[in-house]
Amino acid sequence: MSLLALNIFGVRKDMDRKHKEKMIKMTFLVTASSSILILFLIMIFLFMEGLPIFKEYPVFKFLFGNEWYPTADPPDFGIFPLLIGSVLVTAASSAIAIPLGVMTAIYLAEIATPRVRGIVKPVVELLAALPSVVIGFFGMVLVAPYLQEVLDVATGLNLFNAALMLAFMSVPTICSISEDAIFSVPAELKEASLALGATHWETIFKVVLPASLSGISTAIILGMSRAIGETMVVLMVAGGAAMVPGSLFDPVRPMPASIAAEMAEAPFRGDHYYALFATGIVLFMFTMLFNILADYVAEKHKQVGAATL
Repeated sequence: MSLLALNIFGVRKDMDRKHKEKMIKMTFLVTASSSILILFLIMIFLFMEGLPIFKEYPVFKFLFGNEWYPTADPPDFGIFPLLIGSVLVTAASSAIAIPLGVMTAIYLAEIATPRVRGIVKPVVELLAALPSVVIGFFGMVLVAPYLQEVLDVATGLNLFNAALMLAFMSVPTICSISEDAIFSVPAELKEASLALGATHWETIFKVVLPASLSGISTAIILGMSRAIGETMVVLMVAGGAAMVPGSLFDPVRPMPASIAAEMAEAPFRGDHYYALFATGIVLFMFTMLFNILADYVAEKHKQVGAATL
């Protein structure tokens, strides 16, 4: 083959490669743009359907009213008990899931043998694949009667039961992301700590954890986001009472449960319908706040090589 033919072949091959790269870039751009566009359209629809309630019902009374009676005459759309229910369920579940998830991640990344890690980690991640309705059914059929009998409470369908089930759902997310963050800490940081005379435990708590703080914080916030946005579990095991709870063992009704339970019965584009979408706006604000916080923490404590910012 002549030199000219080789040059032409090389030019064509280079052009084909550039064309393929351009097509791949365009595919990723279209995919990312489609995701952003769909999210934007959902947000627009949510606000279009939720904001009209404030023409008839004051914003302050909607957010801080203590009574939710959408079918009364006149109706009451105070979501404060629903808001408090969501916050308390999320806080209680986080108090259980965060220590359990982070400590499991530390064990898998720094203490467990490769054989144990290879068995336990897939099992933990498999828990995330359990449908929420199955977890809710478990909490309703098994956990609720047990809590009612052992703790001698009025009902086992309460805030504590919902917190337990949501913690069970959040642990795989927190554990998996935290374990990846801890496992990715550069080996030279650990070796330097050990070389200076630190023990294995001192290295874990004073070097590894601070270095992986970005990933652990993101894992915690994403776990909390899943807890506050979960619908089926809280609908099944939280008790469904739209009131401010007096203790951990009182029934509650978080915002997602109210939307799921009442949307099918709300007259189309009536005040009740608009109030449920306005509740969705509040829930959207919470989840967006969590994601902004996760992004801020991840960026602030981002790890660069063997150094942390």
